[in-house]
Amino acid sequence: MATRTKEKAAARKANADKRPQAHARYVRISPRKVQIVIDLIRGKDVDEALAILQYTPKAACPVVAKLLESAIANAVNNQELNRQNLYVAEVYANPGPTLKRYVARSRGSASPMLKRTSHISVVLDQK
Repeated sequence: MATRTKEKAAARKANADKRPQAHARYVRISPRKVQIVIDLIRGKDVDEALAILQYTPKAACPVVAKLLESAIANAVNNQELNRQNLYVAEVYANPGPTLKRYVARSRGSASPMLKRTSHISVVLDQK
């Protein structure tokens, strides 16, 4: 039985992280490939991070750049923070569900093909 439901919900809301953030779920890029890109921008200023993403030739860069711009917009519009004081506090890519497909092989056999997805999260903070 659910007990103290309203009190627990109020406590969760009070302890929730107040930093601006953005999430992209079910992105059709492997988390290992996204990790390479997000390691470049972790701890950097937002403008410097966007510049790095613009000139890095990786497939995950446009997705991470769009997500970072969304987090910046959340910070400026929703929490009224100054863009010049923002930096990338946390950024991580967790594995999402894997699409399992089969590819034809020789002599009538088949091999599995795993099409991996990612959940990418960006959390900003003030200097």
